Amino acid sequence: MSVFTTDKKFLARDLPADDLEIVKSDGNFLFDSKGKKYIDFLMGWCVGNIGWGNKEIKKKISRYKGPDYVNPAYLYKSWAELAELLAKITPGKLQKSFRATGGTEAVEIALQAAMSHTKRQKFISIEGSYHGHSIGAMSVGSSDFRSWYKNFLPDCYKIKPPLDKKAVDKLEALLKPGDIAALIMEPIICNLGVEIPTQEFMTRAQALCKKYNTLFIIDEVATGFGRTGKLFASEYFGIEPDIMCLAKGITGGYGGLGATITTEEVAKSMEYEFSFYSTYGWYPLSTEAAIANITYIVKRRKQLEKNTNEIGRYFVERLSNIQFKYPAKIHAKGLAIGVIFKQAGYSIEVATKAQKNGVLFSPLNDKICTLFPALNIDKQTAKKGLDLLELSVTD
Repeated sequence: MSVFTTDKKFLARDLPADDLEIVKSDGNFLFDSKGKKYIDFLMGWCVGNIGWGNKEIKKKISRYKGPDYVNPAYLYKSWAELAELLAKITPGKLQKSFRATGGTEAVEIALQAAMSHTKRQKFISIEGSYHGHSIGAMSVGSSDFRSWYKNFLPDCYKIKPPLDKKAVDKLEALLKPGDIAALIMEPIICNLGVEIPTQEFMTRAQALCKKYNTLFIIDEVATGFGRTGKLFASEYFGIEPDIMCLAKGITGGYGGLGATITTEEVAKSMEYEFSFYSTYGWYPLSTEAAIANITYIVKRRKQLEKNTNEIGRYFVERLSNIQFKYPAKIHAKGLAIGVIFKQAGYSIEVATKAQKNGVLFSPLNDKICTLFPALNIDKQTAKKGLDLLELSVTD
C-alpha cells in the first residue's frame, strides 16, 4: 500500500494530501521519495526561517542530555533561560512567558489572559484573518469559521481591510462601550496575502486600546523572528503590545513550541484563580531547539535583516515583471510575499504547475499565492526558483 493510500485511509485531513512524499530537507531544498529536488519558497509556512538542516543548531540539539520530560510544576533551567531570552528581545514591557506547544495554543492563552485581566468577554479582530484552529482561536479568525460553527464564544467584532483611517474610526466606535477585552491582529497579515496596515491605523489602535482599557494582542506567530525584515513586524509601527503570541519560526522547525509573552501586570491576573496548563508546553528538547535557534538569529540579526530586505526587493521586482495570465498585485514586506490575482482559481493553477517544475509555495486560496523563502536564501537560488515560477506561467 502506498503512502498516499495509507494516508488517505488513516489520516484525518480537511482536504486530501498532495501526492508529494517528502523524505529529506536541506537548506533551501526539499526532496521527494522519487529523488526529485524542489526549491522551497514556503519553508513550512514561516517555520524554517533560516533554512533546513542548520549545522550549528542541530549540533546543539544532538548534544542534549537533559531530562526526557519535566512536570510543569517543577523548576527547569532551560525554561527560565528561554523566558528570559524572549523578554530581552521582544518589544515594550513584555516580560512573562506562558509555555505553549504551538501557535494555536499561544493564541488560546492570550485570549484567556485578556479575559482574566479585563473581566470582559468580547474581542475585535481583522476580517479574514487566521489565528489558529481551536474554538477560541477560530472565534477571532475569519467570519467563515463562525458560519460553520454557530455557537462560538467569545463574541468577536470584525474590522475589514484596508486598515486605514476609516478602519480605525470603526475600531474606536467598537471600543467606546468599554466592553472589549482585546484587539488581536497580526502586525502584517500574512493570511490576507501580506496585508500591511497604515501607520495611522496602528498608532491610533494602540492609543485607543489604552484609552478604553482594552488589551492589544499582537500575533507574531508567522511574522516573528525576522520574516518581514525586522525581528518582529510590530517594530515597523513602534507597537508595544500587552500580549504577543509566538511560534513557527521560534524553533526553526527543530521542535514544536509556542509562547505567549505578556506584561508582568497581565501575567499577574492569571495567577491562582485563572491559570493555564500545558502538558507538553516547552517540551525539554524543543526548548533547547528554541534557545539555539533564537540565539543564532539574534547573533546574525543585522546580516539576516539585510539579506531579507535585499532579496525581498528582488522577489518583488521579478514577480512584478512576470507576465501572468491574469492581472496580479504584489504585496511584500521583507520575505513575506503575497501575489493577489483577480481571477479566481488561478493561484491554484500557478502553484500546481510550479510544483511540477520543482518550486514550492502556497496557494493561500483560489486568488492568492504566498511565498515565504528562508531569510538567508542566496540570490542564485532565489533566481532559479523565480525562473521556474516564470516558466510555470508561460509554458
